[in-house]
This record gives sequence, C-alpha cells and structure tokens, in this order.
Amino acid sequence: MGRIPQRFIDDLLTRIDIVQVIGSYVPLKKSGSRHVACCPFHSENTPSFTVSPDKQFYHCFGCGAHGTVLSFLLEYEHLDFIDAVEHLAETVGLEVPREGGEIRAERHDDLYGILEDAARLYKQALRENKHAIKYLKDRGLSGKIARDYGLGYAPAGWRHLINCFNKSKLDVLTRAGLIKQNDQGQSLARFRNRIMFPIRDRRGRVIGFGGRVLDDSLPKYLNSPDTALFHKGESLYGLFELRMAQGKPQRVLLVEGYMDVLALAQNGIDFALATLGTATTRQHLEQIFRLTHEVVFCFDGDRAGREAGWRALQQLLPVFRDGLEARFMFLPESDDPDSMIRREGKEAFLTHVMSATPLADFLFTRLTEGLDMGDAASRARLSELAKPLLLALPEGVFKDLMYTEIAKRVGTSVKTLASPKKDDSIHRASNLRLKTHSPVRMAIAILLHEPELAQQMPPADLSALNLSGVALLIDILETLRCNPHLNSASLLERYRDTAHHQHLLQLMTWQPPGKDFDLRGEFQHAILSLNKKAMEQRADMLLKKGRNEILSPNERRELQDILRRKLGRIQLSTQKNDNSVL
Repeated sequence: MGRIPQRFIDDLLTRIDIVQVIGSYVPLKKSGSRHVACCPFHSENTPSFTVSPDKQFYHCFGCGAHGTVLSFLLEYEHLDFIDAVEHLAETVGLEVPREGGEIRAERHDDLYGILEDAARLYKQALRENKHAIKYLKDRGLSGKIARDYGLGYAPAGWRHLINCFNKSKLDVLTRAGLIKQNDQGQSLARFRNRIMFPIRDRRGRVIGFGGRVLDDSLPKYLNSPDTALFHKGESLYGLFELRMAQGKPQRVLLVEGYMDVLALAQNGIDFALATLGTATTRQHLEQIFRLTHEVVFCFDGDRAGREAGWRALQQLLPVFRDGLEARFMFLPESDDPDSMIRREGKEAFLTHVMSATPLADFLFTRLTEGLDMGDAASRARLSELAKPLLLALPEGVFKDLMYTEIAKRVGTSVKTLASPKKDDSIHRASNLRLKTHSPVRMAIAILLHEPELAQQMPPADLSALNLSGVALLIDILETLRCNPHLNSASLLERYRDTAHHQHLLQLMTWQPPGKDFDLRGEFQHAILSLNKKAMEQRADMLLKKGRNEILSPNERRELQDILRRKLGRIQLSTQKNDNSVL
C-alpha cells in the first residue's frame, strides 16, 4: 500500500461540497452567497463562522479558524490526513487508490491495533490481580469508573506482554512504546507492576499509556515515550471521556494527574482533563479551546504550583482571544483535587472552582510582587515586565483593556505604554506589511479566489524579479497552467505540507472589497506591475554593469528596448495629463 495520488485528492475536492460536509456537523444558514453558523471551534452567541461554496473554504471572523473541508475534518474530528481523505472518498462512493512507496499512515494502523490489544490484555490482567483491585478500591475508585476509563494492570514480569504476542510483533510493540531494549539487546516490557491508564485521542483510540506503581518504586508515574501517535506535550488525559460525557462542556478544569481526573469524575465533576506529567503547552490549550470557551487551571498552592501556574499563563496569552475565559485555582499545600473533593464534596469543590482567580488578577498580582507601586522606579519596572506579556496577546478588546489597566497602575498613557521599542519595531512592521496587499500578494489572493485566471495571465517573465513572494506566485501559476481543473480548495491543498501553507491560508480569507471589484482587471494590473518592476530591475542591473565593463550587443539591445518602452510609458502618461488639463 502506498501514497494517495495527488490527482485523486484534486478530483475528490472538486466533487465534495464543503457546505454539505460541514453542515452535517454544524447547523448552517444561508446568508447571501455564503453560509453562516456559530463557530464549532469556540463558544459564541452571534454567528461569525462562514462557509464559502465558491471557494470551498471556511473562515471564522471570531477565532480565526479557517481552511478547506480537509482542514475541518483534521481540526474538528482530529482525523489524520489519510483518514480525512478516506472519509470524504467514502461519502461520494470513491475508492482511494494508492501509488508505490511506503507511507506512515499504513504503520499507524498497526500501532492503533497493537495498543488496543495491549489495553485489552491489561484490563484482563486487572480482573485477575486482587492486589491491583484492592489498590484501586483503597483509592476510592468504583468499578464503573475503572470500566469507563479502561483501567488495567501491567503484571510484574519483564516479558508478560511480549509473551502474549508472537515474535513478528516485536517491531510494532517497540514503535508503540510498549517494549524497550536493554543494553544487551533484550526486549523488555516498559510497564511492569503498574495500574495502567489508557490515553485516548479525540476519537477514543488508544494512543499511549500512563502507569502508576503499586509500591514505593520510582518513578511513581511513567508515560509512554513519544511515538508516531503519542506526544506528551500535546495529549490530554480524559479528553475522549469528557467528550462522551459532556460533548461541548461549559468549562474545562485542567489538573495535573490521572487520579485527579478519575476522583473528580466519580464525584460528579466530569469536565476535568490532565496534562501528562508535563507543563501546560500551547497545544494543550488550543485543544481545550476547541471544546469550550473557559478553562480553570488547578495547581498545588505551594511555590512549585504557583510557578507552574505562571508558566501556564505565559503559554495561554498567545491563544487568549476575545470571548475566552481563564482562571487559576491554587489548592492548600497539603491538598490535591483527589483529596479535596473526597473531604469537602462536590458542591464545596465547585465553589472553589467558581471563585478561582481570573487571569488578569493573577497576572497583576504576579507582576507587582516585590514592587512598591508608590515608587516611580517600581512603576517603570512594572511597565517593562508587562510589555512582552501584553504584546503576546491577540489583538482585541481584552488586550486593549489590559493595556488600559497597566497604564492606570503605572500612571502613564496607553499610547506611551504601547509605543514600540527598537527591538519590537520589526514585529509591528511585519504586522503592517501583512495588512498591505503588494502586487505579489494581490495576485496570489486573486488566484486563490479564481484559479482560472491563471489561464488568462498577460505575457510576463517574472523569473528574474528579485521580490519576496515571486517564486511562490510563479509556482502557483505553473501549477494552475498544468492543472486547469483545480479549484480554490484543491489548489490550497497542494501546498499543505509546505512552508507556504499558513501564508496561503491567510490570503484565502481575503474578500473582494465590493461587488464591482474587477478581479480579472486587478489581477492583470498586478502582473503588469510586476512585469514593469522586473524590467526596471533588469535595466538597473545593465546600467550598473555598463559603468564597469562593455555590454554585449545583445545586452545593449535589451537595455535600449527597456528604456524605449519606459520612455513610451512616460510620454503616454504625459499626454493623458495634458488631456485632463484641456
């Protein structure tokens, strides 16, 4: 089995109706030429999620989510690319062809299968081990919770899991992170004498395990190593179970341990997720905000817990767009969520959750620690500490309010506080350029809007033009000339695995400024402007060369031709101006 031919993906995307696919997940309503709905990737009351049947593209003006129908399945269903293609092909009755060459997705099927088999073996071993069952009962866990979360037990032997599979499975067991080799090259079980916690993806497939010892051995908790399926910095424990219980919860409580999630679920709080013994990452938060608009971080109240909270806040700021909420809950030093809810009960625990410290309060408290706000130097220090944090926030009302609050505390104006320093002027200049459509960006944006215009491009040789983005424009033009059947979505998908994909996604969101906007005329104007720029650059190069050496006859003729055409344009422009005066 090999790669899916690009031609098949192109054809599939011309057959698929993005409105029909997304409409099966989200209740779309027609509004003019587009369809709208409340965004499935963040919570909102007013619809800002739009689907364009012309471009086969979706875009949310609230959270910025956008992409093709494949992007939607990747983000909403957490499918991998191959699964998404196969899912779409099935909806239109197509069989997915394969080319020669090995692909990673084929090996993934083996990994998913072996991990599910291992989970079943661990569950069977738990049923047969009284010591492991007693440990869970002593921790207060019910049989129902153990069943719902698929808990198991890894026996103490080094080769128990290996002996359950034949030798042909050693490679896939290793790639799944279930066995490892010692210094003598022997294959040994990674998990031994541990309660096993299956870690599942959004679809409920086992992607890894966590294991907790039954005695005082170290490490107390052990996770699967990173594999093709499992990445500790991206995975969340309890994600599938939360979705099954709540769908789209009002909030998520982010805790630090497996047992915390289980204890909370058993006591009626089924909206908790856990990181896997690692610090909170931006990838964790992006997943959470696809589920809900509010996250409550739960940490120990000691110094280590507060430092972990501060690191989480720093990861949170770049994704904290308007409409989201975040609070920080710090427990008494001797407590964790497991012990607190067992002692105080559900209602008291929920009171703590609802009274957790808002993001802004936690940030201001942390920034002003050790500062005397009656002292001018301390206020200036607060300004310097706050600036990089505020700069990380997405543009919006919350960011404006934070600048206003800091300016008030510092005793200065928002304008002074927000004025760029030399080291962040590049960042701001970059943002300014992103909002300005150069001829290159305009040409690419129009081609993404109407790919067929590539067949009508006026004659131009842009290959020698030294200008950012020209190489991409030339590549898009060549792609469309060789594949005139491509629509906007299939063109965009051609660049999914390239460095240009995110840039093209942004340009795809561009809309003509009005119904009378002449796409064909603007495209030709952009190309002619680039052609003119290319000739000017060539003329400058030849003139510079001519100052130091004798030009060849061909070079002299080329320079004369360029200058003649440039003079003709100047004369034509002068005549137009004279006529306007008359």
